[in-house]
Amino acid sequence: MHKEWLALCKLIIIGALLTACQLTQQVSPSALDTTPRIAVLSAYQPELEELLSRAEITDQQVINGRTYHLGRIAGHDIVLLTTGVSMVNAAMTTQTTIDHFQVTAIVFSGIAGGVNPELNIGDVVVPAQWGQYQEQVFARQTAQGWDTGWAGQDFGNFGMMFPQTVSVAREGGKPDSEESRFWFPVDSNMLEEAKKITTSVKLEKCAALGRCLGHEPKIAVGGNGVSGPTFVDNAEYRTWVWQTFQADALDMETAAVAHVAYVNEVPFIAFRSLSDLAGGGPGQNEIDIFFQLAAKNSAQALAAFLEVWPGK
Repeated sequence: MHKEWLALCKLIIIGALLTACQLTQQVSPSALDTTPRIAVLSAYQPELEELLSRAEITDQQVINGRTYHLGRIAGHDIVLLTTGVSMVNAAMTTQTTIDHFQVTAIVFSGIAGGVNPELNIGDVVVPAQWGQYQEQVFARQTAQGWDTGWAGQDFGNFGMMFPQTVSVAREGGKPDSEESRFWFPVDSNMLEEAKKITTSVKLEKCAALGRCLGHEPKIAVGGNGVSGPTFVDNAEYRTWVWQTFQADALDMETAAVAHVAYVNEVPFIAFRSLSDLAGGGPGQNEIDIFFQLAAKNSAQALAAFLEVWPGK
């Protein structure tokens, strides 16, 4: 009788564990939505609102405290969300999206700080590659100069700060083997399609309260972008970023998203409109005046891209 009771207890425990596993599977978002979708990402709510105004939303899901809006933009099935500000949030949310939805491509829309002296506030940049430029070694100062020890010096330094590559393990590669990489490319086909909208999109030039730009904003496709976990408002640093990386713009998320897209082999492209000049302007930082204009211009360019992107 004692043996029979133990056997019954084991069966009950095993049954409970199996039931718990089944329940976990049943509430998994990936089991609830299998539609192939383009992931449309922005960093924070004001950028997202510009995209929501262009979308037809049919459903919402909440995962890890973030709302995933399901619907359509320009004939495409999409999942639309904010990543959260800065690199860790952007990487985590992008991977979560890939894990829970059938993501066929990733597009990013948002604001950025302008670096290229040939570009202006309101312009939209669509870089061909993105780098994590604040992955750095802070070098030891010696009588002979800066000593980076084991670390490389592939890029020019800003004082003690020497930019470094990042290590990447990729799907399909040898397990636990890592490559060193600085630039993460966007999808070449998507970049070619983006070139088709450079002359057809009408971008905003006036912000709230009648604050208008003295130029017509434009879309620049190609070149470099960089991302790091700091908001930049320093003219000297901005100049160094331009001289070192030839970056058109800098922000706090895109290179992290590009990294995750690269690892998962998901096509990716980003549209960033310049809300400020990262400290290069003549007065105070311009973001408070032009962030909404920049968010609109970026969303407008992304929506126009989706109109020409095939696969509807």
